[in-house]
Amino acid sequence: MSAASPGPAAPASPDPVPGPPAGPVPARPSPVRRLVRLAFLLVALGFGAWAVASQWEAVRAGFARLSWPSLALSLVAVVAALCGGMMTWRALLADLGSPLSLRPAARVFFVGQLGKYIPGSLWPVLAQMEMGRELGVPRPRSAAAFFLTMPVQLGSGLLVSAVTLLAALPGAAVPYAWMFLLLPVLGVAFEPRVVNAVIGFGLRKLGREPLERPLTRRGMLTALGWALLGWTAYGLHLAAVVYELGPSGLSTAVFSVGAFALSWCLGIMTFVVPAGAGVREVAMVAVLAPVLDRGSAIAAALCSRVVIVLGDLLCAAAAGLAARRAADSGTDSVRRKVM
Repeated sequence: MSAASPGPAAPASPDPVPGPPAGPVPARPSPVRRLVRLAFLLVALGFGAWAVASQWEAVRAGFARLSWPSLALSLVAVVAALCGGMMTWRALLADLGSPLSLRPAARVFFVGQLGKYIPGSLWPVLAQMEMGRELGVPRPRSAAAFFLTMPVQLGSGLLVSAVTLLAALPGAAVPYAWMFLLLPVLGVAFEPRVVNAVIGFGLRKLGREPLERPLTRRGMLTALGWALLGWTAYGLHLAAVVYELGPSGLSTAVFSVGAFALSWCLGIMTFVVPAGAGVREVAMVAVLAPVLDRGSAIAAALCSRVVIVLGDLLCAAAAGLAARRAADSGTDSVRRKVM
């Protein structure tokens, strides 16, 4: 009997077609959302331009007293300070359970922050909530990170201003001693157990689910560290202007850090004014009085205002462009894999 012949070979399985990369894919905004986002940007830019144009003659006179190198240095320091603010918010958001890579985080933060130029205090958080949702960040988590960023900036700003003003020019801090009484209260508020209890209470009152991950002490300390670096950069931004209008030296730089932090904290506490407009400048003129005459102090405050507006626009444009290029690159990569 002959040996049985082998049967026909099984056909080779076709190569699997690579699919899209694993993980959540950011949702593309609908045409309506794009239109709303464009309208938001136009309104925010309009109010930002109005804040500068309404005092243009005084602003121009102030800029005429400054050199281009000092203005360039001031703008670089502002961009560094704004990045510190973004990293503060990003650290809190990551600790709450939504870590974002640098480019999308910058886009959400910087573009959303343009809403601070629109009257009312909710425009930045609404913008960040909507843009964050497209990246998979739940709205309550975005809101929690936004509202936590404000007391972190306020507390760290008061701490920085108290230390630097007392170190550089002790008498300059005396008229504002009442503000430093908030430091113990904010110190208690920075305890994660207190923060988590307050957030949980607020979400229950709003009928929302509690946060999946509570805030930790490590996350809070990381956010505070970035905030302190941001205040230092803001102070160097003001020092670059003050050097052109009055005294220079290390003590002036230290004083500028405290002067800017204190005036900014007063602006943060005035929620009804767009981006603290007017309040911060008035406070800055008063705080700078020990080192500058009134005309020079007004010029420094107005120039600082314009440089910060330019920094906001530059950061928002750069972050939006970088995120757009990253999204286009990812789309092209997926298409190449599919083909």
